Amino acid sequence: MTKAFRVIDTGIRPCREQMAFDMALIEGHKAGTTPDTLRFLQFPPSVLVGRHQAISHELNLPACRAAGVGIGRRMTGGGALYLDEGQFGWELVFHRQTLGIASLGDLAREICEAAAAGLSKLGIDVKYRPRNDLEVDGRKISGTGGFFDGDTLFYQGTVLADMDGAKMASLLNIPAAKLAKKGLESGAQRVVTLKELFNGHAPPHAEVKQALMQGFAERLGIKPESGQITETEEAAARAFFDEEIGQDDFVYSVDDPTRPADVLEGRHTGAGGTVSAFVRMEGRAQDRIREIVLTGDFFVTPPRIVNDLEAHLRGVERAQIGAEVAKFFENSKVGLLTVTPADFATAIEAALGAEVTA
Repeated sequence: MTKAFRVIDTGIRPCREQMAFDMALIEGHKAGTTPDTLRFLQFPPSVLVGRHQAISHELNLPACRAAGVGIGRRMTGGGALYLDEGQFGWELVFHRQTLGIASLGDLAREICEAAAAGLSKLGIDVKYRPRNDLEVDGRKISGTGGFFDGDTLFYQGTVLADMDGAKMASLLNIPAAKLAKKGLESGAQRVVTLKELFNGHAPPHAEVKQALMQGFAERLGIKPESGQITETEEAAARAFFDEEIGQDDFVYSVDDPTRPADVLEGRHTGAGGTVSAFVRMEGRAQDRIREIVLTGDFFVTPPRIVNDLEAHLRGVERAQIGAEVAKFFENSKVGLLTVTPADFATAIEAALGAEVTA
């Protein structure tokens, strides 16, 4: 049976307002007041970091402030983005049983394949590249990410119709090692826009959105239907903005800790992304975790599980860290879309400078 999806478009709004609307959709869907929905959205010049990223690591904050761009934090994991009116976002909010696929990894693949099929209707060859990119000839035209919150799936992506590559490069701190791994010299080389692919004349956004809807309809078996944003959703978005998402406390909630001598830092990059660990030890032999902060461009669901892991590890003896990381994930309802428990343990090992016993 074909499942109807309401289609809405919130247009151009400041990045923190758009992120607050994400939460309004998620919470509304969980409460049963928001139906399964496909949303399109756009941004004025903005930079967004992933849910678990240390903001000072990922953004050139002085340059961002000097340029007057919006600075926000997404509800999803993944890496930092530069967005402006030349790009637009798409989002799906629906029940985990709607498509009859339970696994987040399987859902991500199906959604990305559907988006790639839709964009290919424009006359370009778009391919899904795991873990979360859509590419044309090896260059990224869309990044995606999502998570489960209870039985609600939230999944989002972008489409690069046009972009100021020089501005992006000046605002994002793209590690040289990440570029070298892909044989690139700059972040702008990694991406491609519809404008470039269509010889300076990108298809209108409306045409691109229609192609995406066709891809979702054909590959996911859904029926997109034009709908209306409700006042309840707008009110909830304003509340989330005022109480959390629009505030600096949230946007800067994960940052590079000011590193006194007793804060140890370690980093591990695996197939699923980079995990960084900032650890402070205690005890006469400095053999017990006092504080720990875990950051990175990984995807986990629900996102708050990282904070729960940090709390679980406080007070754990050094020799038991590996075992406690494994125990935590065994006993928690966690979806690890890209990383493994071992990736977290290895990052902590790197911070401690010695092998952690599992």
